[in-house]
Amino acid sequence: MTEIIVFTFNPFQENTYLLVNAQNECLIVDPGCYFPEEHEKLLNFIENRRLKVVYLFNTHAHWDHIFGNGLVYHHWQLKPIMHRAELPVLEAAPMTGQMYNIPFEPSPYPVQFVEEGDIWTFGETHFQILWTPGHSPGSICLYNASEKWLIGGDVLFRESVGRTDLPGGDFASLEKSIRLKLYTLPDEVTVYPGHGPSTTIGHEKRYNPFVRIS
Repeated sequence: MTEIIVFTFNPFQENTYLLVNAQNECLIVDPGCYFPEEHEKLLNFIENRRLKVVYLFNTHAHWDHIFGNGLVYHHWQLKPIMHRAELPVLEAAPMTGQMYNIPFEPSPYPVQFVEEGDIWTFGETHFQILWTPGHSPGSICLYNASEKWLIGGDVLFRESVGRTDLPGGDFASLEKSIRLKLYTLPDEVTVYPGHGPSTTIGHEKRYNPFVRIS
């Protein structure tokens, strides 16, 4: 079984996830650590657990999800993996951070791009890439069918959805992604979102006021 560890970082209360397999290999998703004490917290946890960091994934490239990309690169020489459609968002992120008076080190350029349906494996852990645009053009989710979990980025939250008023956002695309890519998953799938508490597909189908199936 995959161990899923969450840290909530930065002024935007972003969820950073570590996926840990039985071999103590670790995949980092959306490192949002901004402040020095947040950097230290993440590094100390990984060191104390003696985890081997093998991949860095970004579900999307909004600034609050990539603050720690540089940190991961400096410590483990890992560059992010994301969808190609996120490149404009990644390139604009430092300027957006300046607008919010939150300067940060630009992210390294992606080492690889993923596509819809790609299967990734590390150790005994595997997951499928779901391309779920709407919150941003290249938003992706990481889905493990056998263990019934989904790392959802800012696509679907507990009784909410990702905002679509940022550049590249589009509510019609977001709603389509949720209905066709996420709501077709089993109800018992646990969704680990980019902000806020976890939820399930079944709960959101019944109670999400933005995209609900009666």
